[in-house]
Amino acid sequence: MPIYEYECRGCGHEFEQLIRTGDTPECPTCHGHDLQRLLSHTSVSTEHTRQVSFNKARARAKLVQRDKDVAQAEYEKKHHEEGH
Repeated sequence: MPIYEYECRGCGHEFEQLIRTGDTPECPTCHGHDLQRLLSHTSVSTEHTRQVSFNKARARAKLVQRDKDVAQAEYEKKHHEEGH
């Protein structure tokens, strides 16, 4: 049973799914069936695929850092308000 990577043409969500014979994959986000099977990045390694993976990881890290910064600012504001 192979694991395939897909991109939903409806919502753009990328996901992996274990496919058994006769299974029809479905997007876990929007439950759509208009999917494009992607070439696994682990099976193909080029400068371009490494850069794409790096850019995606950087974008995710940026979002996590932004969330941490917002939480820290809220904490400091609350702590400052309680002190006065």
